[in-house]
Amino acid sequence: MKKIIGILGGMGPGATADAFEKLVASTPARKDQEHIPVIVASLPDIPDRTENIIHSGASPLPAMINSLNILKNAGASCIIMPCNTAHYWYDELRKQSDLPFISIIESTCERIIAEEKHPIALLATTATIRTRLYQNKLAKAGITYLLPDEKDQDNIMKSILLYKSGKSKSAYDTLLPCLEKLEKSGAKHFIMGCTEIPLILHDLSRQQPEKYIDTTEELIKKAIRWYYS
Repeated sequence: MKKIIGILGGMGPGATADAFEKLVASTPARKDQEHIPVIVASLPDIPDRTENIIHSGASPLPAMINSLNILKNAGASCIIMPCNTAHYWYDELRKQSDLPFISIIESTCERIIAEEKHPIALLATTATIRTRLYQNKLAKAGITYLLPDEKDQDNIMKSILLYKSGKSKSAYDTLLPCLEKLEKSGAKHFIMGCTEIPLILHDLSRQQPEKYIDTTEELIKKAIRWYYS
């Protein structure tokens, strides 16, 4: 039986589409039949992850478990979830299934640690930063990291929400000064630690791929390695 990758998506739909596009583009296939089988569950009614963590909003976990069960029942043999903040519930989701579940956080940190990419700045949702999804792993490995100040973090969140609402130019213009300030503070690399950020910074990050770490891309690379293993 062929392996099938299940994408637990919808957080947001654009980031889910980006993950699928990167999977297709990175697969060494010469024809349709050589591509990796994929099932996508992009159900965007999952409650907002940051709203839950920061403001005690509705928990997204039940809806994420529902998506996970849809993928499992449809025949998925491995799960990936292209949302960084949602990995706050990674351990609880893993308990719901014995399927391999590849972590976007682990995938990204493995590259950063292996290549000793630091000082590195973290661009992410406020919830991802508050829950230290990246900081704990980086600090344990001796990687120096920088975080935006409170004002810039507010602007990063504003940029992400602008992109989600279809205002990509405004999202870019809002995010760029935050990058420039972090660079002046000594950042040599950037973790695009929200899956909307590689979309916001698409052109800039493609010009300097060693400087900008695309968490979606790292997740997809590891998923492809799993498929061919």
